[in-house]
Amino acid sequence: MKNSLTRRVLTASVGVAVLAIPLAACSGGGGGSSSGGTTEITYLTQSDDANTAQAKALIAAFEKANPDISVKLDTQPGGTEGDNLMKTKLSTGSMDDVFHYNSGSLLQALNPDQTLVDLSDQSWVSTLTDDFKQVVSTDNGLYGAPWGTSFAGAVLYNKKVYSSLGLTVPTTWADFIANSEKIKATGNGITPILQSYGDTWTSQLFVLGDFANVSAQDPNWAKNYTANDPSAKYVNEPAFAGFANQQEVFDKKLMNEDFASMTNAQAMDALANGQAAQYPMLSATIATVQQNEPDKTDDIGVFALPAANASDTSITMWQPNGIYIAKTAEGAKLDAAKKFVAFANSSDGCAVQNDAGGAAGPYVTSACTLPSTAPALIGDIQKYFDAGKTGSALEFLSPIKGPNLENITVAVGSGITSAKDGAAQYDDDVKKQAQQLGLSGW
Repeated sequence: MKNSLTRRVLTASVGVAVLAIPLAACSGGGGGSSSGGTTEITYLTQSDDANTAQAKALIAAFEKANPDISVKLDTQPGGTEGDNLMKTKLSTGSMDDVFHYNSGSLLQALNPDQTLVDLSDQSWVSTLTDDFKQVVSTDNGLYGAPWGTSFAGAVLYNKKVYSSLGLTVPTTWADFIANSEKIKATGNGITPILQSYGDTWTSQLFVLGDFANVSAQDPNWAKNYTANDPSAKYVNEPAFAGFANQQEVFDKKLMNEDFASMTNAQAMDALANGQAAQYPMLSATIATVQQNEPDKTDDIGVFALPAANASDTSITMWQPNGIYIAKTAEGAKLDAAKKFVAFANSSDGCAVQNDAGGAAGPYVTSACTLPSTAPALIGDIQKYFDAGKTGSALEFLSPIKGPNLENITVAVGSGITSAKDGAAQYDDDVKKQAQQLGLSGW
């Protein structure tokens, strides 16, 4: 497992097939053929069972609605190998006509202005959220349509515990700490704030889940961070807050005593059963409760990790992956490819996505509506969407993600390293990674 809370880590850690994060690269031939009045295009997804099954269902529904177009499915392993193969295919002009891949910084590494078809003139673009548009666009065009739902990095909480103690959802960090101290003061054994360093990746939420608050205070922070602007460092506010908050939780003894060994699955069980009240975590982990204790799924709510000021409090979102068209698709193939992408974001395409299950957040297109069986916590996230209080996780806005963050946050969260030292260590960690990426200014 990589030492980062990226979408790859989520796939490995949560273990929910439908949440597998596409890191596809193509395999097989790219172009397809046209014969007998039927246009053939190819569609690439990654080779895990969940994504292959979704792709087959999408193709079957599309071909039924478009009998003059046939779609050949290609698959490719994910991970770094897949990333490299995809770049090779695009650079050599042998990419499949349509393909499924990450949004955000990994997409930018594909040089989309030169390799992908600009889809900004398509009618479905008007249905997208601004956050998603940002992570599939450059200054020169918009290149992807969403596939799947978003999910949040926030605070999961037990609504029954909150109700029994008369607590309200906090909108400031001070309110969050006050709630946690009230829970501790009851003496009933309920853990105020869960931490689960037995799965070290989970230690990063105080930092990564705070990033929408950073963006709310400084909309240019991610851009300046990528450019190595001295103001955009974790040792400085507003980004320092994530480290400082994690230290405060430890210092005030608001965590479970077994934080060093507890796993994510154990934490979700404790939260669902009311043994704990709050857990900074990804909303995607609700799948653990759905699987193990489905009758308690709707006891779990979610709220944004609060900023110091309520006006800055926003929820951090991990955006869904996208479906893209390679620039090598031309003529009838390009027309067919555009129909295929549009279909994926139509009511019929949304039905395919809903049938797959696994929703962990709102759709980023108004074309899709969640089924009634979706977890209740998604309604909590939707309120932030409706209020315009969302922001993408940093990994979608910058390619820089230091490999040692989870080790640093475990140390800060365990009282081994101060927040100030941890932030400084992480600034050094990302410097090394930025230099490896060959970014200018580093």
